[in-house]
Amino acid sequence: MKSLRYGGLLAAVLLATTACAGAGGGGGGAGNSINVLMVNNPQMQDLQKLTADNFTKDTGITVNFTVLPENDVRDKISQDFSSQAGQYDVATISNYETPIYAKNGWLTPLDDHVAKDSGFDQDDVLEPIRQSLTAADGKVYAQPFYGESSFLMYRKDVLDAKGLTMPEKPTWQQVAEIAARVDGAQPGMKGICLRGQPGWGQLMAPLTTVVNTFGGTWFTKDWQARLNAPEFKEATKFYVDLVRAHGEAGAPQAGFAECLNNMTQGKVAMWYDATVAAGLLEADDSPVKGKLGFAQAPVVKTDSSAWLYTWAFGIQKASKKADNAWKFVSWASGKGYEELVGRTLGWSKLPDGKRKSTYQRPEYLAAGGSFAEQAEAAIAGAKPTDPGVQERPASGIQFVGIPEFTDLGTQVSQKISAAIAGSTTVDAALDESQALAETVAEKYRGK
Repeated sequence: MKSLRYGGLLAAVLLATTACAGAGGGGGGAGNSINVLMVNNPQMQDLQKLTADNFTKDTGITVNFTVLPENDVRDKISQDFSSQAGQYDVATISNYETPIYAKNGWLTPLDDHVAKDSGFDQDDVLEPIRQSLTAADGKVYAQPFYGESSFLMYRKDVLDAKGLTMPEKPTWQQVAEIAARVDGAQPGMKGICLRGQPGWGQLMAPLTTVVNTFGGTWFTKDWQARLNAPEFKEATKFYVDLVRAHGEAGAPQAGFAECLNNMTQGKVAMWYDATVAAGLLEADDSPVKGKLGFAQAPVVKTDSSAWLYTWAFGIQKASKKADNAWKFVSWASGKGYEELVGRTLGWSKLPDGKRKSTYQRPEYLAAGGSFAEQAEAAIAGAKPTDPGVQERPASGIQFVGIPEFTDLGTQVSQKISAAIAGSTTVDAALDESQALAETVAEKYRGK
């Protein structure tokens, strides 16, 4: 959720490229080209580098890329697609935007393209990912480039030294107990890292998964706001108390990047966050490579609680080049592209998390064997339309799939981050947040 989300999470910790247009060349003029607006994370940069010598060479279709940081690209995509200006044929959108854009009529449904493309293999796309890119009308409006979920990462060597064993599917209570016991296990080491940095895709991403499994929800099916309900309060107090007692230094400012640094530098023994982090922690130059264990997202009342996020490609409804645009989307989201990346750049750079066949590749499993199975299980177990104990009015696990959530989630996160900092209480933060959520709910109850 770079958003941290989630999917754009890597952009926060790796060097970003500046906007770049005109990558392509080698065949095809303006009439046989497409314009692609894309987030600047590392996997997308790899795609940009591989396009001319592979996709363009094979199809004669030139791809003109515009590559921007996440916040900038979201704004630009929203502007172009909402006005149906048609400047860009294809853009990277997430499973948060896809159903919203589809409802607004901004995207081309892809079902007919999929039906005619025998090599694409839609059935190979992981069901939760496919479901999250399907709109209320039952049609698919985007295809995934990569996906992620969330799980628990922990220092197996530290737990072993304390005689502790992490369950494969721990409860949050078990995690809290372990965090207390490993706090201080090594000089300067805290028990766990949990995001406290304000942001709908920062603090609210992991916290909302905790709320879900504690039995809470942002809104009931009939749009009653529930932020100061007992279950939401219990979950938030648990999270705030845990990070205040055994969490990282500077927690109110800690997001994905800060927790990654803490884990890499041995300053925390556990970390609950995006599955994409595992590849960074197990990289050849990581000080903690080979010392880690991985477990499913902790639960309380639900069978699973992991979030779901994907960066995907959607085709603008106003595009006059939908057929060529689909050829690019099919190539970038297909099994053949994964094979290309593995052969040319290395299997650890695969844009994974979207296809079942990825987790059957011996080369990929050899590169990510320590965490690949747990990551696949986390994604497979994610339930974007049924993440809690009650029915929801909108899809989403770590977010509520409505346009207002970016602002609402950010405002609520600021109040809860203040509780982590000790400048307010959880009760006060959630009472204020309830009023904000109620204003949003009133709009939907009237529809």
